[in-house]
Amino acid sequence: MIAQLLESNEQFDVDSPNMPNEAVTLSKPFNITTRNSSNIGEYAIKFIMVACSMVAIAVTVGIVFSLFFESISFFQRVSISEFLFGTKWSPQTALRADQVAAEGSFGAVPLITGTLLISFIAMCVATPLGLFSAIYLSEYASRRARNVIKPLLEILAGIPTVVYGFFAALTVAPMLRSTGENIGLNVSSESALAAGLVMGIMIIPLISSLSDDVINAVPQSLRDASLGLGSTNSETIRKVVLPAAIPGISGSLLLGASRAIGETMIVVMAAGLAANLTANPLEAVTTITAQIVALLTGDQEFDSAKTLSAFALGLLLFIVTLILNMISLKIVNKYREQYD
Repeated sequence: MIAQLLESNEQFDVDSPNMPNEAVTLSKPFNITTRNSSNIGEYAIKFIMVACSMVAIAVTVGIVFSLFFESISFFQRVSISEFLFGTKWSPQTALRADQVAAEGSFGAVPLITGTLLISFIAMCVATPLGLFSAIYLSEYASRRARNVIKPLLEILAGIPTVVYGFFAALTVAPMLRSTGENIGLNVSSESALAAGLVMGIMIIPLISSLSDDVINAVPQSLRDASLGLGSTNSETIRKVVLPAAIPGISGSLLLGASRAIGETMIVVMAAGLAANLTANPLEAVTTITAQIVALLTGDQEFDSAKTLSAFALGLLLFIVTLILNMISLKIVNKYREQYD
């Protein structure tokens, strides 16, 4: 009917009782210009979104290529085996031909062990505290208590890491040293234990928040079924809720480990820059990130092995964190259960 009206170009009075019902839609003429303007706006928004995505991808690719090519220049001067398996780190080399300096040692093993030691201490602190706080908030806390405690925990995530570094260097480290002297232990003024403890406190909000979200995602029907069979609340948490949430919890722990491995300021201020190959948490150690900062601080010549070693360390750190993130995503995707 509308097609016939368009062909005949007949005009109807809207107020006329004899006007067909189909013709009412013709009271507002069809505007092709408005439709085209809407399409142009949609295309423009789509183009902006794609451009933003491409910028993020381009930045990531640029970072990887910059690390890769500079690392190639470094490995032309130092062998990969010496870098990965050497046990001495002393990157002091002569910057000029007339300058007397050591040949330099670029064994990254002391840096890797220091990074793993501090990260292990941090995870030993953050894992139980973060996980137990998430269980309490999701299963035991009242709504009022949750609305108070959860924001307080998340405030920790907003504290700058340099503030954590001050806290570790001025409060935790002296406390550990005085406590060690009282019980006959020799604790260094800069130790892996001080840095690890404060770093663990910093990671608590990350693990707690992610684990809380994962636990809350477990359907209430599973809890009700367990309680209906006579299980207590604690038995329901241990045998129903946590097994269902363990993939997400594992992913949050691995993300926390990646955060600990990439931390810099706390290590610089609390653990020092001494590249000691030791497993004693009471001694001073250093990490990969701390050495990158030390190597690139001040005026440097970017064609020397000393400066280029920072890019090799950065590439190593990038690969390690990428592997941890991929493992966490694989665990979550493999063991994740779908609930209606």
